[in-house]
Amino acid sequence: MTTAPHGILLVDKASERTSHDVVARVRWLLGTKKVGHAGTLDPMATGQLVLGVGQGTRLLTYLVGLDKTYRARIRLGRATTTDDREGEPLGDVVDATGLTEADIEQSLSALRGDIAQVPSTVSAIKIDGRRAYARARAGEDVELSARPVRISRFEVSGRSVDGPFLDLDVVIDCSSGTYVRALARDLGAAHGVGGHLTALRRTAVGPFAVEDALHVPARGEGDDVELPLHGLGTIAARVLPTLAVDDEQAAALGTGRRIRSEADVAPVSEPPAQHGPAAQSRPVAALDDGGHLIAILEREGPSWRPLMVVPLDARC
Repeated sequence: MTTAPHGILLVDKASERTSHDVVARVRWLLGTKKVGHAGTLDPMATGQLVLGVGQGTRLLTYLVGLDKTYRARIRLGRATTTDDREGEPLGDVVDATGLTEADIEQSLSALRGDIAQVPSTVSAIKIDGRRAYARARAGEDVELSARPVRISRFEVSGRSVDGPFLDLDVVIDCSSGTYVRALARDLGAAHGVGGHLTALRRTAVGPFAVEDALHVPARGEGDDVELPLHGLGTIAARVLPTLAVDDEQAAALGTGRRIRSEADVAPVSEPPAQHGPAAQSRPVAALDDGGHLIAILEREGPSWRPLMVVPLDARC
């Protein structure tokens, strides 16, 4: 039996720390190399990071595509090279304070729904094997193709004026792969005043809210900290349909065998926006009577075929 930890860790990332710094710190604190993430945050951003530990790294495949919720501050009146506050100014300052709520709403409506978004040139997208941001910082011209994203909500929660700048506090619900910096850029461009992001906080990843996340101390902030992991079964049941299996079925799945079952698939307890195709065509989490994750399955004819099997000593 192994004593290696397994599960999912929800982290509230602090500003000016890279996501990879947090992963490295968790590896050290938990004493394991097997830690991965379900999507990074820029150093200036704060909020929800979902980390997989041990066998939890295999479950990340089913978490990376979850919708995201952000709170952000957009400054209208100037664009930057990175579409956020860390970039160099582009062009002159343009007075944006005359923009009315109706003006802003008209532009926001055009950025809602299913749209084609051109990612920021300093994104992590690879071009011929190199990250776009590495090429941009090396002085290369970077051209990225538009990608389909879905913006379910893009609303202003507050506005203030700072000299010629108009600052908007916004709330955004979006699909995975959306660049909030690009939304700030495009909102400014729509009014001809330029725009960039000055603050960003990820408040939710799918059904996982940042209020349930914890702070991971950086080096020098102390090592005496508990990092409680969420069980694989608990997490899987919140993002996937579930199928209850008995001991005989669990034993068969544990050896990679298919099981034949006509049992109904229970719907996941997740927001409607997270629902995809019918449960029978989606991966399904097989749970034992204790709620432990046994395997991830897909239906193939009258059988369930294992896509991922959790070792006996890692079931949680």
